Amino acid sequence: MFCMKRTADNQSSVFKALADESRRHLLDKLRQQDGLTLSVLSRELEMSRQAVTKHLLILEAANLVVPVQRGRNKHHYLNPVPLLQIVDRWTSRFRQLQAGVLIDLKKQLEVNNEKQ
Repeated sequence: MFCMKRTADNQSSVFKALADESRRHLLDKLRQQDGLTLSVLSRELEMSRQAVTKHLLILEAANLVVPVQRGRNKHHYLNPVPLLQIVDRWTSRFRQLQAGVLIDLKKQLEVNNEKQ
């Protein structure tokens, strides 16, 4: 039960983080070029460093961004795992259905091929 709650809490934090357009824009920038610093991200968004820092902290709390300190600079990297977990949660049932349909089609084609 603890694991289920932790996963649900983490997914809630991911949805909350994604709810803001500025945070989605930050994720888009990191998807285009990983390892950007706060200075670069601040210029891209035309926001103050403090505002970008607040957004990055929310993204870090949701585990969507991982900071890595290199000397005096902190580089930010996109972590796609929480997004993939959400996608898997919401689409796994449909993928199983699609796989079943494809297996049935393959069997039907093999039967038709044997008849010819």
